[in-house]
Amino acid sequence: MKKSLNLKYLLLVIIFFSFNSQSKIHAQTLESSIDSLLDAKYPDNAPGATFLISKNGNIIYQKAFGLANLELNVPMETDNVFEIGSMTKQFTAVSILMLIEKEKLNLDDEITKFIPDYPTNGHKITIHHLLTHTSGIKSYTSMKRLNKISKQDLTPLELIDFFKNEPIDFAPGEKYKYNNSGYVILGYIIEKVTGRSYANFVEEQIFKKLKMTASQYASNSKVIKNRASGYQDNEGYINTREISFTLTYSTGSLMSTVSDMFTWQEAIKNNLLISKKITEKAFTNYTLNNGELINYGYGWNIKTINNIRSFEHGGAIWGFKSMGVYLPDLDIYVIGLTNCLCNSPTKITRGIAELAAELN
Repeated sequence: MKKSLNLKYLLLVIIFFSFNSQSKIHAQTLESSIDSLLDAKYPDNAPGATFLISKNGNIIYQKAFGLANLELNVPMETDNVFEIGSMTKQFTAVSILMLIEKEKLNLDDEITKFIPDYPTNGHKITIHHLLTHTSGIKSYTSMKRLNKISKQDLTPLELIDFFKNEPIDFAPGEKYKYNNSGYVILGYIIEKVTGRSYANFVEEQIFKKLKMTASQYASNSKVIKNRASGYQDNEGYINTREISFTLTYSTGSLMSTVSDMFTWQEAIKNNLLISKKITEKAFTNYTLNNGELINYGYGWNIKTINNIRSFEHGGAIWGFKSMGVYLPDLDIYVIGLTNCLCNSPTKITRGIAELAAELN
């Protein structure tokens, strides 16, 4: 009996160490594979990137590549701050859901409730339509006149005035078409309901609550610690053009780091800002009027990677590109932030998520 127990104990020890050894090999294989991919895409003498991977709420990979500043030859660091572009929409969408949970808004509220003179031409355009890019409103970033106002400091209503009289692209709910104008209107609705600026609301109700200390509304003049310089490629790297961040507003004006974005993802996962019931609304794959899926929730694309559910969104703004992917069924998060409009992290971030899933 004693020999039998000792044998069983020995087998358990062997299995335990074998499992841990295999896990370490898998982790090392994943790290070296990712290093190779990112070293090749973001070399030491070019604009760079920071990447972070988490699994089950723990950071398993966090590295920086390339340069944060070309002129001073400053290497990228993992705590560099980037403009995240349209990933801002996640914060705008959750801000709206926070107000819905507090019963200050309803998803079926029409935009004329907040902007009475908005010309809907007889159509019912709701907050839901704005959140899902199904409103039919013309996206102002597709308008040729945009360059004329790109450096002007505008109020939210002045920006809305810029596009509100454009013909609609389709009747609300008839099609899905990515739309920055809708998220501008959502930003204004947040201001109208709360009596504070969009920037202030996000700062106080999200960044401070979650201790996202490096995240903020972007500024051209403010000295921002660890800010990465932004670049474009125009037959050689050039400094990015300067714009007014009142132009990108609640659709693309936030700045962050990979660590803060991990904090953000964990807060959403653990329902720290909104309840599980309300959070589920953000990750529902909504449909058009005819029942066709749009593969978009509220501020996140709803997709798959190798038949694994994926909640994801990218961002592009002058000088910067970003991409975040979350696999909810495996609790894997991958975030990549880059400081050149020329070198998108979208495909490689999805590819890294796929690698992490395969080694899960």
